[in-house]
Amino acid sequence: MTHICRTVQLKDPVPVPEPDPVPGCDVCAALAGQRAAAHGIGDMSTVIDCNIEMGRHPHPKREDR
Repeated sequence: MTHICRTVQLKDPVPVPEPDPVPGCDVCAALAGQRAAAHGIGDMSTVIDCNIEMGRHPHPKREDR
């Protein structure tokens, strides 16, 4: 006999703040737009992918004056 079970929605065990896009960076702006669209449709896989890519995207280090 086959049993059909309901899907289970699990939350992230350790919520991580989403990275902020770096002002003036076109790559970050595009990723932030994709992330917002993914949030809108509940596509958390894409949200996570955008967060990872934005967090790993290199930017020049600014010198504090």
